[in-house]
Amino acid sequence: MPPPGAAGDPITVGVLALQGDFEAHGLVLSRLGAVVREVRVPTDLDGLDGLVLPGGESTTMTLGIERERLADPLRAFHASGKPIFGTCAGLIMLDREHLGIIDIRAERNAFGRQVRSFEAPLEIGVSGGPVEAVFIRAPWIAEHGPTVEILAEVEGHGVAAREGAVIVVAFHPELGDDDRVHELFLQSVRDARAAA
Repeated sequence: MPPPGAAGDPITVGVLALQGDFEAHGLVLSRLGAVVREVRVPTDLDGLDGLVLPGGESTTMTLGIERERLADPLRAFHASGKPIFGTCAGLIMLDREHLGIIDIRAERNAFGRQVRSFEAPLEIGVSGGPVEAVFIRAPWIAEHGPTVEILAEVEGHGVAAREGAVIVVAFHPELGDDDRVHELFLQSVRDARAAA
């Protein structure tokens, strides 16, 4: 497999590691050839090519971001044009009511509690057919602005979206062995590096 960097050097991707299943994202990204760094404090963002906000519990993540004074550095990271990928609670953290990085409003636990977890095949614009998406206490996109592209829906509700260099999904692509959603994110990182 060729190195993921546009010039042959590896891409370095951070994974917010305050709470949630950040280690599983790290394993997928490493498998795809990226160098992975866990992000816990603002200086951990230095030198990254992209960033993942994983699933977990959004209230706990909010408290961790406040405690570590990460909100403004995360917004600055986004303003620099570097790609960000939010999954499940990461989608919530990036919305208008939290970090304000993507022009959506998320509805927490929209599909129901843990017992209402489910899987669904989704067409989200990756080659090879539908992605089998795992939804666990998943949010959905209740509202979105005009520059947000909805990539997939379940029961008429947005569950994957893109705005500029930000991709969000309401499911857990780190579960299972299908790496195509992470590869979609890494392609956006490669494109951003090439443009820079």
